Amino acid sequence: MLIDTHTHLDFPDFDADRDAVLARSRTQGVERLVVLGVQRDNWQRLWQLVMAEDGLYAAFGLHPVYLDQHRPEHLTELRDWLSRFAGHPKLCALGEFGLDGFVAGLDPLRQQALFEAQLQLAVEFELPALLHVRRAHAVSIATLKRYRPGRGGIVHAFSGSLEEAREYLKLGFRLGLGGAATWPQARRLRRLVAQLPEEAIVLETDAPDMAPSMHAYGRNSPEYLGEICAVLAELRGMTPEALAAASSRNACALFGWPAPH
Repeated sequence: MLIDTHTHLDFPDFDADRDAVLARSRTQGVERLVVLGVQRDNWQRLWQLVMAEDGLYAAFGLHPVYLDQHRPEHLTELRDWLSRFAGHPKLCALGEFGLDGFVAGLDPLRQQALFEAQLQLAVEFELPALLHVRRAHAVSIATLKRYRPGRGGIVHAFSGSLEEAREYLKLGFRLGLGGAATWPQARRLRRLVAQLPEEAIVLETDAPDMAPSMHAYGRNSPEYLGEICAVLAELRGMTPEALAAASSRNACALFGWPAPH
């Protein structure tokens, strides 16, 4: 069984063939997918999608890259959504949110305030935090040490150092790995994948973004998760089946789902 812990299946990129993508993904063994909200305007669409399909789960958040679209009242609305669906089996986390030091023009102070407000919600609603962290690991780790969300979470598309990985693990976070490490030129990331402890890893695609090397420059898809798993397993010197099982165990423990058989 494979679990895609980070997808944007609600994005318009999939409007033409979403049902076919889901069918192919299931044929490839992807049994569960987490679909993450990025701004207020996609939460309703996302919720309708996960409610209509078995094996899909929702997270709601305010992504730092969309900083200029977010308004103060959107945080209030986020709290309302989390309150409305608290305890619902289809709501599995809070995200995607975090810090981005890569995209030009994103105000660091506004990002930090938004990050902390959502961490507070993760603590309050006892939800895992699904984090976007790009060129901001030191600040993210320092902030997490102050808030310490009890359910931990996932640092999506992790590409930090082994030392940073260890800090996140101490805070109860898993590390999302996907298509980036399939590229041969990603030498540092590929070395890191080989070094991470098994209990740290959860698999993801970030579809439609971050396509793996075997599907270069096209739309990424959850159906490619098995191929991504095979490359990462080879880097670690283990079988794809063993890595898939470890990732699924880790994801189920994080989200509070029954352990896979």
